[in-house]
Amino acid sequence: MMKNQNQYSVAVRRPDGEIEVQADEYGGIAAGKAWAKLPLIRGVVNFIDSLILGMQTLTFSAGFYDDEEAQEPGRFEKFLDRTFGEKAEKVVMGCTVAFSIVMAVAIFMLLPYFISDFFRAYLPSDTLTAVVEGVIRLAIFVLYVVLISSMKDIRRVYMYHGAEHKSINCIEHGLELNVENVRKSSRYHARCGTSFLFIVMIISIIFFIFIRVESPVWRVVTRVLLVPVIAGVSYEFIRLAGRSENPLVKLLSLPGKGMQKLTTREPDDDMIEVAIAAVEAVFDWRAFLDAGAAPECAGAVSRGSSMAAHGERRCRTDEGEPA
Repeated sequence: MMKNQNQYSVAVRRPDGEIEVQADEYGGIAAGKAWAKLPLIRGVVNFIDSLILGMQTLTFSAGFYDDEEAQEPGRFEKFLDRTFGEKAEKVVMGCTVAFSIVMAVAIFMLLPYFISDFFRAYLPSDTLTAVVEGVIRLAIFVLYVVLISSMKDIRRVYMYHGAEHKSINCIEHGLELNVENVRKSSRYHARCGTSFLFIVMIISIIFFIFIRVESPVWRVVTRVLLVPVIAGVSYEFIRLAGRSENPLVKLLSLPGKGMQKLTTREPDDDMIEVAIAAVEAVFDWRAFLDAGAAPECAGAVSRGSSMAAHGERRCRTDEGEPA
């Protein structure tokens, strides 16, 4: 899946071997609103948009599997159709996005706090407790990524994720977009959503070292309330990393790029062809080689673009937005 401004495309390899591409527009939940472009706020808006768009494209691609299986709708599907009619898909998508966010906050923000709280009595300071909490959060995140990567379908998702990154890197390095050039391009990208999620973990450690609350209840509340702020700060860093040549910024970006060794795999040529088709549906790469303005890649939209649905991402040269 690729996104360029408000245009996006998703390419799918059909069971008969042909590539089908759907191209459409998605303005976002705050389309045209000036406040949605403000620093910090835009990171939260972008994250929610990534979740919604990821679910839409997943639904489109899953339709090919459903067609192949030709299964009858279940009772739950029939209930949704009767109750919500044409809005059933939007209702399901909204519930899925909300559930993903809740699970992400519970698993990656609250669970590490409760685990670290067991060690509070044995640690000499609140600062060390916050560091321990952050280490536990990182460990849970890495364990999550490792565990889902053992699934056959997710390994294919990560291969397509690699194809997306390699296609964008191919263009950004001024090479003609073809299978041979994409194959030899790097599968790592500074603005990948994996890097974004990793930075979220690091920024959270810094926040909770300096923001201290005595009440255990308010500690939990602050961890929930500060999620948008942490996401916003992390987003700004990823944007900076995508545009900056500063050695310090590059150094700070290395751990996140290292995580991409887990969330990307080398794709085969068939997958590269799918990624190229998605790019060409929304972006004139030939004009870019002369003018210079790259598309966004949704990262593995299949990863949904959330921590609970295999994380995203977006990469855009002109604004440096994360995938």
